[in-house]
Amino acid sequence: MKRNRVFEVFVAGCPLCNEAVKRVRALACPSCDVKVLDLRTDREARDAAERYGVRRVPAVAIDGKLAECCAGGGLDEAVLKRAGLGQPT
Repeated sequence: MKRNRVFEVFVAGCPLCNEAVKRVRALACPSCDVKVLDLRTDREARDAAERYGVRRVPAVAIDGKLAECCAGGGLDEAVLKRAGLGQPT
């Protein structure tokens, strides 16, 4: 017997997150288990995000692994400093 695939959508309440949830649900088939994990209010969601390496939202994990399109990213301090962050004008 085949098991359902689990799609975990990590969100933080922003309009882009809401749109991502809509898109994932629209693409899901009957055997897709879509779970929305709100990082603002759910400690288990934050723990899962840390395990998967979520660095930005919205992000999607599929069967316990961060989707390729959502991997990486996040804040890069070196890039920001090269752009002048923390340096007086």
